[in-house]
Amino acid sequence: MFDKESLKKLEQEKTRWESTTVEKVIKKTPERYEKFYTGSNIEVDRVYTPLDVQEIDYMKDLGFPGEYPFTRGIQPTMYRGRFWTMRQYAGFGTAEESNERYKFLLSQGQTGLSVAFDLPTQIGYDSDHPMAQGEVGKVGVAIDSLKDMEILFDGIPLDQVSTSMTINAPAAILLAMYIAVAEKQGVSADKLSGTIQNDILKEYVARGTYIFPPEPSMRLITDIFEFCSKNVPKWNTISISGYHIREAGATAVQEVAFTLANGIAYVEAAIKAGLDVDNFAPRLSFFFNAHNDLLEEVAKFRAARRLWARIMKERFKAKDPRSMMLRFHTQTGG
Repeated sequence: MFDKESLKKLEQEKTRWESTTVEKVIKKTPERYEKFYTGSNIEVDRVYTPLDVQEIDYMKDLGFPGEYPFTRGIQPTMYRGRFWTMRQYAGFGTAEESNERYKFLLSQGQTGLSVAFDLPTQIGYDSDHPMAQGEVGKVGVAIDSLKDMEILFDGIPLDQVSTSMTINAPAAILLAMYIAVAEKQGVSADKLSGTIQNDILKEYVARGTYIFPPEPSMRLITDIFEFCSKNVPKWNTISISGYHIREAGATAVQEVAFTLANGIAYVEAAIKAGLDVDNFAPRLSFFFNAHNDLLEEVAKFRAARRLWARIMKERFKAKDPRSMMLRFHTQTGG
């Protein structure tokens, strides 16, 4: 911590540096722009010093990794211990082709699966429906029945891999199929780990693969929260997604704002449905975009963690630290 005298001296030194060293260089080689900005239109200063963070309360605003408000990460040792899970998003036209792909990826060291479904599956149409014509198997695998799901995961022990499924409107149906496949393998639901995206609000905002109106859609989501909290405790019941909002044109700041607003709406709906916040909130997860402005993206992730921790603790009165952890995965901008 810098004392007042040290900060005053630093301010004087910064003024000297700007008026001598910097000015001398600028006269010879002018800066490319009068001002520099991040992708979110936040002005970037030439240099940052302790003068810029003198109002920060270290323990309140930053803290240590693995402790509230989790600004610096939700794990105390972060990736020095357990490495992050890497998944290749994949879904070929048929269940057979996709199964072959998943086995190859696992044999090459991938540590989890990420299932891409075709658009008819995402909006609840069978492959032989007239509305599905021309779209079957185009952007992912076509899943019409439990038999398809059995083929998709044939020979893959579901108690040994975690599976992410990018599915929203029919999420409850695909999760039910996944649980049924596991049962046929002799794997009980409490042994399963993975994620369903299950984030319908961003579909209305940014993506469009919704089926039902918002109110019944929210009911489906809170029902999944309740069911999984009792029967599939290792499952991430939702991936609250800023990624698609960013892809639709939002800035980094707007991405966090819309995503956390959606998260608040889900928590409110679940509490209204009679669920205890600490029974479902530990299994909420998030999904963000990563563009190439490294410093802004890092700041975005840290700000999102701290905001969510405070929202859960102060607004929703969560007691379990796991309810306050913003656990997320990220993909690079499309």
